[in-house]
Amino acid sequence: MDKGKRLSGPARDKLAAQLKTAYDSGASIRTLAEGTGRSYGFIHRILTEAGTTLRGRGGTTRNS
Repeated sequence: MDKGKRLSGPARDKLAAQLKTAYDSGASIRTLAEGTGRSYGFIHRILTEAGTTLRGRGGTTRNS
């Protein structure tokens, strides 16, 4: 995949399905972004468009 190249139609759908599978298998958005040469925001948007339920950020939470 060429970095920064606009994706549309079947190519975008195919990438979305691959990213959704990887994310559902435990890969992080940052890992997917690094592996594809795309930005965090692009991966987040593609996953959302694909109907993926995104995980919480994790880490510790503060209780007031």
